Amino acid sequence: MAAPGENFRINGDRLWDSLMEMAKIGPGVAGGNNRQTLTDEDAEGRALFQKWCEDAGCEMGLDTMGNMFAMRPGADPDALPVYVGSHLDTQPTGGKYDGVLGVLGALELIRTLNDLDVKTKHPIVVTNWTNEEGTRYAPAMLASGVFAGVHTEAWAKDREDAKGLKFGDELKRIGWEGEEPVGSRKMHAFFELHIEQGPILEAEGKDVGIVTHGQGLSWTQVTITGKDAHTGSTPMPMRRNAGLGMAKVLQLVDEIAWSNKPDAVGAAGHIEVFPNSRNVIPGKVVFTVDFRSPELSVIEDMEARLKEGAQKICDEMELKVEFEKVGGFDPVKFDDGCVTALRDAAERLGYSQRDIISGAGHDACWINQVAPTAMIMCPCVDGLSHNEAEEISKEWATAGADVLLHAVVETAEIVE
Repeated sequence: MAAPGENFRINGDRLWDSLMEMAKIGPGVAGGNNRQTLTDEDAEGRALFQKWCEDAGCEMGLDTMGNMFAMRPGADPDALPVYVGSHLDTQPTGGKYDGVLGVLGALELIRTLNDLDVKTKHPIVVTNWTNEEGTRYAPAMLASGVFAGVHTEAWAKDREDAKGLKFGDELKRIGWEGEEPVGSRKMHAFFELHIEQGPILEAEGKDVGIVTHGQGLSWTQVTITGKDAHTGSTPMPMRRNAGLGMAKVLQLVDEIAWSNKPDAVGAAGHIEVFPNSRNVIPGKVVFTVDFRSPELSVIEDMEARLKEGAQKICDEMELKVEFEKVGGFDPVKFDDGCVTALRDAAERLGYSQRDIISGAGHDACWINQVAPTAMIMCPCVDGLSHNEAEEISKEWATAGADVLLHAVVETAEIVE
C-alpha cells in the first residue's frame, strides 16, 4: 500500500484550538478540567464533539454503553473501518489533554483528509469511549471493556458512584444511551494517541513514543503475624516483630524488581500495622505488593520469588505469613503491524522516537483483544497527569497527531 508523503501533516494550530475549546467545558479550579463521566459536563463535551464530527462530514453512531463512533466513509463499502480515538471524560482534578488529545487528534486527522480531498479504501471512525477514567464508576476502561467482552453490559450498567447513582441510569439521564448493540462493530485496526503520563520522553528529548506493550499487574496481599508486646520491656531475643518482618520483605520486593530492570517495577503502596501504637511491637501487618512488567513470565517469577523469600524470612523470625492474590491482569502486546506503521510514520516524518511501555491502562488495552491495535504517546511536562497542572506543548501534540495521521491513513489505504 502507498505511504503518504512527508509533507502530509495535520493543522497543529487547529488541533490546539480544539483542545482549548473543549477545555472550556467542565473547567477545574486550577486550570484543568473536571468533566467526569456521565455528568452534565460530559454530555456537553459529547455534544460539542458530535457537532464537530458532523461538520467534518461524519455520521455519528452511538451504542448502548454510550460509546461514540463518527465515521468518514471509505471507497470500499465492504472494507472494515480503521478506528482511532480515546476518551473525553476526565479525573475530578484532571488535565486538558489526558484522553482528549487522542479524540481530538483523531478528529483533526479527518479534517486534514477533507482539506486535502484524500480518499481511503477503508472507512475511518473517530471514537470516544465512555468512562475510561473509572473515577466515578469503577473499574477504569469500563465501556471499552464491555465492547471487548471483558465485562457484561448488565454488570457495567449496575455500577454505582459514591452517591449510589447507577451507571445505566445516569447514561439515560444525560441522553447518551444509544440503540446500537455494544461490541457489534468489527474493526480492521485501532489506533490510540495519548500523553505519556510519565517522564521518559521529555527526559530523553524524544518527540514520540511507540507503545509496544502495556504492563501487566499483580497484586499480592501479604499478612504477617507475630506477637504484640511492649516495646520497652520485651528483650530483643524474645520479640516476634511483624513490622520488622515486613521491612525485610519490602527490601526483598525492591531487590526483585531491580533484578528485572529496566521494565519491571515493584513496591507496596497499601500498608496496615496493628495495633499501630507507639509503645507496642507490631503483632500483625497487612500490605499489598504491586508488581508490574510487560512480560507475563517475569510477573510470575516475581510472584514466586516473593512467596519463597518472604516465607524464608518469616520462618527464620518465627512469624506466620499468608499470601492472597487480590488483583491483576496480564500484559498487553500490541499488534506488530500497527506498531510498525507508527514507527515507520515517525521515521518518515523525521520525528525522534523510542519504543515505550505503557505503565497505565488505556482503552486500547481492551480493544487489543478484538482487533489489531497500537498506541502512540507524546511527552508531557514532568510526566505529570491526573492533575490540573498537566501540560504538553503544541509541538508535542502536533508531532503525535502527525504520526497518527500517517499510520491510520496508510492502514486505511489511500485511493488514488
